[in-house]
Amino acid sequence: MLPEPYDDKEEPSHDPAERAAAAAKSTWVSVAVNLILTAAQISAGFLSKSQGLIADGIHSLSDLVADFVVLVANHHSQKDADSDHPYGHHRFETAASLVLGALLLAVGLGMLWSAFLKLENPHSVQTVHVAALWVAGGALLVKEMLFRYMLAVAKRVKSSMLVANAWHARSDAASSLVVALGILGNLAGYPILDPIAAAIVGFMVTKMGWEFAWDALHDLMDRAIEDEEVAAIRRTLEETPGVQGVHDIRTRKMGDLIVVDAHLEVDATLSVEEGHDIAVKARGRVMQRHRVLNLMTHVDPWHRVDLDHLSIAHREG
Repeated sequence: MLPEPYDDKEEPSHDPAERAAAAAKSTWVSVAVNLILTAAQISAGFLSKSQGLIADGIHSLSDLVADFVVLVANHHSQKDADSDHPYGHHRFETAASLVLGALLLAVGLGMLWSAFLKLENPHSVQTVHVAALWVAGGALLVKEMLFRYMLAVAKRVKSSMLVANAWHARSDAASSLVVALGILGNLAGYPILDPIAAAIVGFMVTKMGWEFAWDALHDLMDRAIEDEEVAAIRRTLEETPGVQGVHDIRTRKMGDLIVVDAHLEVDATLSVEEGHDIAVKARGRVMQRHRVLNLMTHVDPWHRVDLDHLSIAHREG
């Protein structure tokens, strides 16, 4: 179970330029780290005869590809709205998350297949060199530090794409831990534990890839936002002076932003212009307080109930 990607106690940044700069910086840091780890793990894995370490290196290589996907998506999602995309290009980030998930899924299945081939022929598994353990331990430390850095940036700018990439880095940290344990078991006289570790890593990567891809797919199908955030938007609308009621709120995700439709009830005795002004004020308050890209309002007449008239009618009845 993954933790909530955002912390409501933090003050996220909605400034597009700041989000783009933060995404680019954190991703380039990840590129540099994964480039070094990929070279070190794969080469050390072959030299030390550790399938688990090679699998971990391939996982780091998939991180490199994922980083470049994020860089491309971050660039395109910042484009202004045009005639073909009147709401902007924010869903490019969601599409990138879908690609990241599919990438993890493919890498994980490949790692599972390779490990199972080894497990079918356990006599072919060789004893690894102790150097593999040192490389796996160092990779674990570096990946955990990278994950914490990337997740902190993702929370600050409130980007689901960066959250996905951060957890991609955490999956590498978890896999390095499993690989280190497998190498320890191999060195202790149980060679089969190294391919078993590779299989566990493959399962972890496959599971995470499926979760990210499935989540992104739902967002691309206009999934609504969480009930708590809908309730917060409703409160902002209801607290707008002149709004007597709110109903039929509908939401859909647009990347990390939200598109909202809502019906506002205003006094039926007001003019069209006065009702319009109230709707404009309500829209402005929501856009200022929430991560809403656009709010489409429909004004409905609200009829004041004459309590004195109802009381007399009740007595006469």
